Amino acid sequence: MSSILDHVELHPSSLGLAIEEDIRTGWKATLNLTFVDRGDKTVLKHRTQSGPLAIQRPLYPDGQTCHTYLLHPPGGVVGGDTLGINVTVESGAHVLITTPGATKFYRSNNKYARQKQTLDVKKGACLQWLPQENIFFPNAHARLDTQVHLETGAQFWGWEMHCFGRPALKEGYDEGYLIGKTEFFLDGKRLLTEGLNFSGGDNLMINKGLLGFSMMASFYFTSNDHEDLELVQSLLQPIAQQVNALRSSANKSKTPALLIGATQIEGLIVVRALGTWSEDILFAFGHIWQKMHLHQNGVEPDLPRIWST
Repeated sequence: MSSILDHVELHPSSLGLAIEEDIRTGWKATLNLTFVDRGDKTVLKHRTQSGPLAIQRPLYPDGQTCHTYLLHPPGGVVGGDTLGINVTVESGAHVLITTPGATKFYRSNNKYARQKQTLDVKKGACLQWLPQENIFFPNAHARLDTQVHLETGAQFWGWEMHCFGRPALKEGYDEGYLIGKTEFFLDGKRLLTEGLNFSGGDNLMINKGLLGFSMMASFYFTSNDHEDLELVQSLLQPIAQQVNALRSSANKSKTPALLIGATQIEGLIVVRALGTWSEDILFAFGHIWQKMHLHQNGVEPDLPRIWST
């Protein structure tokens, strides 16, 4: 079983310096996007990119919100790769960003990949950051960091979904190492920091942290209203019952397929889920997003069409 001590022994310097060495000569990709309110709709004002990161031409399903699909043509991330994504949403702009499929982190020979995402949402702006899941193949090594910088009056909806191994092949995450953190700031003040620290084959994490599930996911959105939390909580039981009934019927199993709960902290509502199938978590989060968006903004958005292709 791999552990953090193994990596320290292999690399006398700190793990951070070891990761820097791993990615020094790897394939680097960066994408910087700035969105502004043009008056009639949100437009992409600035874009710079290098390496294999790109976007499709923006779409406007509702006529105003700028829907943007992130593309990574290689189809997966290997040891030594670096992905850097920086998004700025200026005041009044409304943006939805998603991906056409999962991001796959492939096996590596103890060599790290790194992904860093920085999301900056100004006062009066709205960013809906709704990527599909990360899939970590056995023996994948990765550092993943996300920073969300909000101004007072900004609206944010965003989730992250991690799949450890490939459950369809009955393959777990029995080797490798994953580390990183997700941070939220409001006007420069830290609101929340959540860490990822998973050594492949760690039975304590698998059995007590993940409760035997292969996926964990978190959905964050801005709200100081306790009634919003109550509405979210009213949605959770019917969602879980629907998913569990469908999976139980298909698999002839009484084991729950989805566990889900919600809490409110520092102006954020956080919905957390454990599951086996990405489709179940995407269904749950998508339903909550639609109903809460309707409650907060008076409009129920359609799910991105790319999710159905």
